[in-house]
Amino acid sequence: QVRLVESGGGLVQAGGSLTLACEASGRIFIISRAGWYRQAPGKERELVALSTSSGFTNYTESVQGRFTISLDNAKNTVSLQMNSLKPEDTAVYYCNADVKVTLPTPTRNYWGQGTQVTVSS
Repeated sequence: QVRLVESGGGLVQAGGSLTLACEASGRIFIISRAGWYRQAPGKERELVALSTSSGFTNYTESVQGRFTISLDNAKNTVSLQMNSLKPEDTAVYYCNADVKVTLPTPTRNYWGQGTQVTVSS
């Protein structure tokens, strides 16, 4: 069973930085795609950033130039470096990953439990 565990959330002032980390444990052959989502109170969960094992990355427009996602298949980790944080970045951030446990098995999708990020003005 694959498990995703996030860490690194917290309270930060506007303009500050945080780095979120997501560690995947269990039997893992490859993380083919990983993403960070966030959900603010009263809003739907949205995709913030994603990365594929081939090196493709994509960001939602509101975080472009401020956030950087990094997928490391050697360590089974995906991180999100967040700079120039704004109050509107306040949300619960979730790690999501498409994982193959062995080469021939189908890819399955997994979610972490979430970590709170609060940006004060």
